[in-house]
Amino acid sequence: MKTTIIGAGNMGQGIASRFVAGGHSVTFVDADPQAAEKAAAEILASAQNGATVDTAHLDDVELGEVVVLALWYGANKQVVQQLGDKLSGKVVVDIANPLNETFDGLATAPGSSSAEEVAEVANPGAAVLKAFNTTFAGTLHSGAVDGQPLDVFIAGDNETAKGKLKQLVEDGGMRPVDIGPLERARNIEAMGLLHIILQSELNTKWGSGVKILG
Repeated sequence: MKTTIIGAGNMGQGIASRFVAGGHSVTFVDADPQAAEKAAAEILASAQNGATVDTAHLDDVELGEVVVLALWYGANKQVVQQLGDKLSGKVVVDIANPLNETFDGLATAPGSSSAEEVAEVANPGAAVLKAFNTTFAGTLHSGAVDGQPLDVFIAGDNETAKGKLKQLVEDGGMRPVDIGPLERARNIEAMGLLHIILQSELNTKWGSGVKILG
């Protein structure tokens, strides 16, 4: 499967490392072309089964089936609006944790989420999902914590789109957990906030994972 990751920072690279490990191709897009080229060169070493890694500019990128917004809250909505009709028929994955300025709460209005806000401004033909906001960049490179595969919680209204993302997650050695419709993004964004806040308490140095056992 061809994927596009917009944002070549730590999270974008972490997600890309799982995709290419599962044999899926990645195109990096970043406001800094040099950052995109550097990320592509580093991730290429993890590619399996013919997966390719390349770069493109936002204004002329040929989007893959799945488009990951590895961007901060706010920037995700701006990029979606900029892409406009190009997102029609695409699976759009929002990973943002919408933190407030003091990083101790959520900036979204009650009864909403970053993912739902992205869906409001996206092309109506795009299928917006929420995922990867409870996983940290470092753990994504291995796909596991303490020998346990990462759980990737997925919220969305389009079952076909979810199926594509679940395949990417499974092929990358992780476990997809379908939590229901897009409005459930509110729950995992709150979970993502809690996971972030607990880093200082647990002293896990961003190496922990949220895992459902049973």
